[in-house]
Amino acid sequence: MAVEPLPPAETTAVEPGTQITHPDGRVELRDFSTIADSPYFNEELAPVPIEKRTWTTYNFAALWIGMAHNIPTYLLAAGLIQLGMNWVQAFLTITLGNLLVLIPMLLNSHAGTKYGVPFPVFARAFYGVRGANLVALLRAFIACGWFGIQTWIGGEAIYAITGKLLGSWWVDAAHVMDYPWTLWASFFLFWLIEMAIIWRGMDTLRRFENWAAPFVIVVAVALLIWVLVEAGGLGPILSQPSKLGWGVDFWKLFAPSLMAMIAFWATLSLNIPDFTRFGGSQRQQAYGQILGLPTTMSFFALLSIMITSGTAVIYGEAIWDPIQLAAKFENPLVVALGLFTVVVATLSVNVAANTVSPAYDFSNAAPRLVNFRTGGLIAGVLGILIQPWRLVQDPNIYIFVWLGFYGGLLGAVAGVLIAGYWVRNRTRLQLPALYRPEGRYWFSGGWNWAAVLATAVGAVLAVGGAYSAPGKGPFPEDGLIPFLKPLYDYSWVAGLIGGFVVYLALSQPRASHAKGESR
Repeated sequence: MAVEPLPPAETTAVEPGTQITHPDGRVELRDFSTIADSPYFNEELAPVPIEKRTWTTYNFAALWIGMAHNIPTYLLAAGLIQLGMNWVQAFLTITLGNLLVLIPMLLNSHAGTKYGVPFPVFARAFYGVRGANLVALLRAFIACGWFGIQTWIGGEAIYAITGKLLGSWWVDAAHVMDYPWTLWASFFLFWLIEMAIIWRGMDTLRRFENWAAPFVIVVAVALLIWVLVEAGGLGPILSQPSKLGWGVDFWKLFAPSLMAMIAFWATLSLNIPDFTRFGGSQRQQAYGQILGLPTTMSFFALLSIMITSGTAVIYGEAIWDPIQLAAKFENPLVVALGLFTVVVATLSVNVAANTVSPAYDFSNAAPRLVNFRTGGLIAGVLGILIQPWRLVQDPNIYIFVWLGFYGGLLGAVAGVLIAGYWVRNRTRLQLPALYRPEGRYWFSGGWNWAAVLATAVGAVLAVGGAYSAPGKGPFPEDGLIPFLKPLYDYSWVAGLIGGFVVYLALSQPRASHAKGESR
């Protein structure tokens, strides 16, 4: 779909630094001369000019297809099955979670398309020019954790491919820190490939996602067809019973699992302006995301359930790890194709979801010192230091500790952003002030303490009651704050509502909007 030419912009002023509103509602700042010398400005953080906002419905759909088709998505269903759900329960939980997270995703997307600014600059309007670093760095560090997890998985795929081709000397190499040195070498090779893509910038990312998305779909469907033929149809595959039934045991697991499914993309629901700032129109970004996110996540989860359930019929055991499944094939070319698909799928999500955001976020923290490329490199290094191999060893840690805890924290941030942008500001922002000290969004020393306090309250409500079953996590059985324990099962919702309500209660409406503000 091509981007339609824009009609002439409506301008009522031509002085430098004036923002211009186009008939389609998008706003741009054509002249950066009044903010270029600000310590809070650099080229990556600047509003995208209208002529460079060229992403179409297909680009956004392909972005989400590429990001959703990855191994952690595949393992979401596996984790729920391992915890006792059957395929219907796991599928419904994942689908509902992705429909719910689409709501804040689209609400925060609007600002990116309208003003052409990335997430950390958008957050300045509510947290302050300096205070935005608080939530931007929180989002960045979580992205670094995800970057490490995905890089480890990609490294495992390279290790398995090479082992199938080179033989036992590669697979059975000497161990270093509990793993073969060849696995570590594969891990760092995958890391270098990711850094090369992010170093080339956003346009390279867009082109990569455009071909990676359909490639992964075709190979996954081919694998499903093979499993159906070998297993003798759908009947044997879908006959596995639930260990929980549909009673109290299921509903006790359902709520925290649903919050974990939401948390899986809660990070992107915040920094989605990093991508929608390149959108050709609000309709294109919204349609692309609606077509791409919930449909793809549900479809890929169903694929993973069918494929891995089919392995129980074919091999006598359920093989939930697609890397292990690909290694089962005898033909080296088939193995290489399957594991190459894992590599492509992991690259497509990791570069888009887990390096773009921290690249902008670290750049926002020190605009004069850190650009987009340097920020991506910082994210890559931190992703290694977080030791991702420890996060994916146990589904209890992966789903209830990692996803559940940070989901609640980010829910509080989402509540503040939605309340500020849609309710308090009515989608009106003043672009130049987002980059200026002592301006409209400077608040008190660069911080809006109402937003900070609202986030803190929402976070405490969300994760203050964090608990773990005995021997299955780092939290006490009765919760960190016992009377808040019931809220932890609904961590993302509790954080969202808490941040939303407290921010509106603490922030006062402004009497008037500064000259040049979009209306």
